[in-house]
Formats: sequence, structure tokens, C-alpha cells
Amino acid sequence: MNPEEFAMLLQEGEGYKIEIKEGISGIDKDMVAFANSSGGRIFIGITDDKQIKGINITNKLKTQIQDIANNCRPKVKIFMEKIEFDNKDVLIVNVRVGEDKPYECSSGFYKRIGAISQKLTRDEIMEFFKSEGKIRFDELINEKFIYPLDFDKEKLDTFLELAGLSKTLSPEKILPSLGVAEKQENRIYLNNAGVLFFADDPQKFVPWSVFTVVLFKDREGVDIIDRKEIRGSLFEIVDKVMDFVKLYTKVAYKFTGKPKREEIYEYLLEAIREAVINSVMHRDYFEKGHNNILRFFPDRILIENVWIEPKGFELGKTTFRRNHIISDLFARIGFGEKLGSGILRMRNICKNAKAPEPMIEYNESYFWITFKPSRKYVRLTLEEEIKLKDTLEILNERQKKALEHVKKRGKITNKEYVNLNKVSRITATRELMDMVKKKILKQEGRGRGSHFTL
Repeated sequence: MNPEEFAMLLQEGEGYKIEIKEGISGIDKDMVAFANSSGGRIFIGITDDKQIKGINITNKLKTQIQDIANNCRPKVKIFMEKIEFDNKDVLIVNVRVGEDKPYECSSGFYKRIGAISQKLTRDEIMEFFKSEGKIRFDELINEKFIYPLDFDKEKLDTFLELAGLSKTLSPEKILPSLGVAEKQENRIYLNNAGVLFFADDPQKFVPWSVFTVVLFKDREGVDIIDRKEIRGSLFEIVDKVMDFVKLYTKVAYKFTGKPKREEIYEYLLEAIREAVINSVMHRDYFEKGHNNILRFFPDRILIENVWIEPKGFELGKTTFRRNHIISDLFARIGFGEKLGSGILRMRNICKNAKAPEPMIEYNESYFWITFKPSRKYVRLTLEEEIKLKDTLEILNERQKKALEHVKKRGKITNKEYVNLNKVSRITATRELMDMVKKKILKQEGRGRGSHFTL
């Protein structure tokens, strides 16, 4: 640093990255504050009113300052330089931004708040540790869970079957090997990952792990048709959410000349399943005030995930795992991968199917992913609408009612046609066979088992 730059900094005074001190008293607080923030410089030998008093810079002083930095937990990286101004020496301690946050000195944890090295409260320390990934929810022992009282062996057996693992060992040996339990004084303690997978009622211990699913009548999300609070173990939640999606996802049929018709779903279920898995796998389980939500609108599906934006996160480039044990358990049963590349897989699924890629938005607290109907489904339904319009023009009113019946129920019998239209059996047979002749329906089965389908 040259004298001109020093003079300018002295004129500006203390700030977010500048601390002025007359001596080295309390310097450890400033070191950890800068390391926990964005780095900074401590100028030693200057009074509070910006008067240069100077300091005798000796090897002993430098060693003392280095020892102070080394005694912080973890060690704070610093380098020192001397500058002479007005014939007086000032020592500059450059503190690098910490690579292993949070840093602590003997009197606690500090962060730089404006021009002040502010001591953190207990809650602030917890938030800091969480934001730096030093505390992971899934790794914490759940003190309220009592083994084996709250344990569900059937869920463990299901998991082992899905993972292709042997069930010959006892749960007391299997659970620790999965990383979800530890043994202390002949007692088994489950961590939160174990509770979320193998408790008989996971929501008893983690109520906010409920997954909300809502079906709306309108695009604005005002009129609700159906709503459910999905409970269970995490892998059960994924399946139940997908059951809800499948229930309300429309299906179009493409006839290819083969015995089995091709089913074209309104949405790519594989991509949505991947999004649901990622939502459950990577949510911020420290946040207790909100559930993950799937909103099913007439024109889109929106999944809202509670999260904390990872530091340095770049969409589609950064891979991260917020909950390492949960991610590992899902990977074992083929639900996603430990690598954390779910977004890329979703995009590839959509790309390969020539469907619209999911739209992704996020901020510090939430992650949203929106799916639009597949182009193949939209195109096919449009073709069906055109065909239906042409078809209706060549059918009488009774045949139109029968066609609607088949679309809703999947088939119609001669007897059902009679009851539906209040006609004779002979008339029903004649009009149904007319629809077969026009290649609108086809007859399947014989005798009493005879029926008509599209």
C-alpha cells in the first residue's frame, strides 16, 4: 500500500472492511469478524479520532499477532505489512475471507456489521452454521424418537427390498450401516433422516415434512377442486404425490395399428417425479413454517420447494446435496442420484421427449419449477378435437351420447346403449355397428362379453 492510498483510507475511516486500532487489544474479535464476512484490514497504530500514533513493529509483535490468529478456531489466515506515514510506523493486518466458516475466538463468534465487529447471538450462530452447511438437519439425532416404540420395521423391509439389500441382519445392525442410527449405552438413537424414512409416523416428529398437493379449477388458483396433505416416510410421500398427479393428468390415445394403443400423457410423469424427489430430498428441513407444495392448475403444474440458496449456486451448473444422508438413502432405492444432478435429468427427459423444458425460478428461500403440457399431447388432442367435430357431424344424437359414454367409461355394451337412449335392442345394435363401420368404435369380445371401445 502506498502513502496516497493510505491517506485516502484514513480519511474515510472505519468501514465494513476497515478497522482502526491503537493497539492489539481485542484484535481477535476483528480477525474472526472479517474472516466470517468478506475479509478486511486492521490498521494498528491509529487512534479512534484518526490520529497516527504509530507502533513499534518488532518480530515479537508480529509473532504475538500471528499466535492470536492461530488460536482462533479454525486458524484465521492473515498476512502483515508495514507502512510509514508522517515518520511513524503503522502495521496493517490483512485478514482473508474465511474458507472454513464460521470462525470463533475465545470470546465467541463475530461478524462484520457495517463498521462494527458484532458478536452473534445463539440464534444467529445457529443460522450461521446452517448457512455454511456445518449443521445438517438429517444428521441430527432426534431426541423425541424412541426405538423400537416409534420404529416401523415394515418400512425398513420395504426399503431394503427396493435397495436390493438383505433382510437377514437385525434392524439394530442394519440402521447404523445405513447411516441413520447410532448405538449409545445399549440404546439405538435415530437421526432425522432415519426418522423421516423409518418412523411409524414421521410427521409426529417432523410435522413440516408434510407435502401439500392442490388441484385448482382456474388458472389463478382461487377455486380448489381437491387438496391433500401427504404424510408418510419420504419415499412413500414421493409415490403418493405422484398418485395424485396421475389421478388428474389427462391421457390421449394414439392408434398406431399395433394391438396396444399408445398412451400420451398431458405431462411427462418421469420429469415431474424427478422434480418431486428433488423437492423432498433438498428441502430446508430447518424451516418449520412452510410445507413443500405441488399446485396443479388447468394449464401447468407448479412445485414449490422450501430451501436456502446454496452459496455460489448456478442453475444447471452447480451440484449440491443439502441433506447428505437423505440423498444417499434415495440413491440406494433408485430415487435420484447422490451426485445432485436432478435439474439436468429433468431437462434431458423433456428434451428427449421434445416437450417444453421446465421453467425454474428461485430466491433465497424458495425454489419453483413449472411444467407445461407436452407438445405431443397438445398436438394429439387438437387433432382429436378436429376429428371429433367431423365425427359428430355424421352421428345422430343417440350415437353422440354413446360416444361421450365411451370416452368417460372406456366402453359401452348393447344393453347400456339401450338404457342410455331408451331404444330397442335391435336399434342399439344397428346404431353401434354403424359406428363400427364408420371406424369410430370397434367391437371386442363375443356373446354376453361383447362391448364397444374407441
